[in-house]
Amino acid sequence: MQRPTHAGLRHLALNVRRFDEMKRFYVDLLGFAVEWEPDADNVYLSSGIDNLALHRASITAPPPAASAPPASSPAASPPASSPLDHLGLIAREAEDVDRWAAFLEGRGVTIDAKPRTHRDGARSCYFRDPDGNSVQIIHHPPISGR
Repeated sequence: MQRPTHAGLRHLALNVRRFDEMKRFYVDLLGFAVEWEPDADNVYLSSGIDNLALHRASITAPPPAASAPPASSPAASPPASSPLDHLGLIAREAEDVDRWAAFLEGRGVTIDAKPRTHRDGARSCYFRDPDGNSVQIIHHPPISGR
């Protein structure tokens, strides 16, 4: 049997502690649209070519670290046990990375890693969402134009 093909990684589901803040952050700040909100604990967002699901974490989820910034801060610390290193949003042009960094800083988001060009020609910056997940805006030439 031959391996079937797929269309790439286009769906990510996150269990989130700060559900309402996360929804506002990804919709109002990053421009995702609500695709479907089946109930008060789940929302499916899309940029038009992908799907980001936010699921309210159960009450058994570990609480945020005591040293984490207030819930209103987009730079909250990530859960120590999280296997997620970061999630990436593709920018069409290298200059878009710089525009995103300036836009986000102008709205009070701390840029953890300022825009820089990597050895492979990619350009990116990093910041955190309200739950502390690291988010990368990246222009990666092999896939950014697709």
